[in-house]
Amino acid sequence: MAAKPKTIDEYLAVLTADKRAALDKLRRTIKAAAPKAEEGISYGLAAFRLDGKPLVAFGATANHCAFYPMSSSTVEAHQDELENYDTSKGTIRFHADKPLPVALVRKLVKARIAENEGRPAKSK
Repeated sequence: MAAKPKTIDEYLAVLTADKRAALDKLRRTIKAAAPKAEEGISYGLAAFRLDGKPLVAFGATANHCAFYPMSSSTVEAHQDELENYDTSKGTIRFHADKPLPVALVRKLVKARIAENEGRPAKSK
């Protein structure tokens, strides 16, 4: 069994090229939307924390990639924009060849920042 990754770079290194590219783009978008967020591995996923609080995470499985806003209320609040994706309580699944739009990821990250700070997220 391969060693568990300790960094996001290690996490991405073992993925197929298409998943690595999709998740690296997602990573860059998250970092741009939350430049002070710290990267790490949490529950086996590539994750970001801001001010010591979980922010978002992402990962890959055999069949898809996933973005985890770590909040069911964030997914629920943006359900209209997520209607073309397979979602569950705190997960948005997508295929590597159809990554999440940058603007949508940015909006979800900003919503999570607002939620962590205890203030309402802006709808636009």
